[in-house]
Amino acid sequence: MKIKTIVAALLFTVAAPVLAADAAPAAPTVPQTPEAWLNRMTDFTQNQSAYKDPKVFVPWFNAVTEPGFYAAMGNGMMDPAGWTRMMGSMMDPNAYRNMAEWADPNIYMKWMAAGMDPNFYTALLTQMTDPGKMMRWAMMPMDPKMWSMMMNTMNPNMYMKWMMAPWTRRSGRWA
Repeated sequence: MKIKTIVAALLFTVAAPVLAADAAPAAPTVPQTPEAWLNRMTDFTQNQSAYKDPKVFVPWFNAVTEPGFYAAMGNGMMDPAGWTRMMGSMMDPNAYRNMAEWADPNIYMKWMAAGMDPNFYTALLTQMTDPGKMMRWAMMPMDPKMWSMMMNTMNPNMYMKWMMAPWTRRSGRWA
């Protein structure tokens, strides 16, 4: 009888951490390229992740203050598949979950704690006063990505993509 009790106690102590580890949510990954940030921001199932956590807001703020982000955004706006994917994500049930997460009071507690944390302000200020970023903004008119975006408006294939968008499966979210 004592052996059964010991085995049962051991099973409970060993199984609980294993089950808890499986139930723990994975940490959200932070995009590393302007295109990856643009994909996240145009996907309504995850586009508000930057505003829900100050630790994700800092890299988001860094990404959207880079001139390369705006070149990627301009190229993305010229692609009908991106618009279709974005509109399709609005109808995804996870888009409602994304909005419903704002009812969680932990979001507001995180932001209140970040508002009192000088490291948060320092991180934002450091990004805004980065001399490398200022130089990238000054050199943006000579950036080949910006020129390719501007020259893309004269490319007839870009307009053909828009005219053929209703007939291509590639433009759909679930294609």
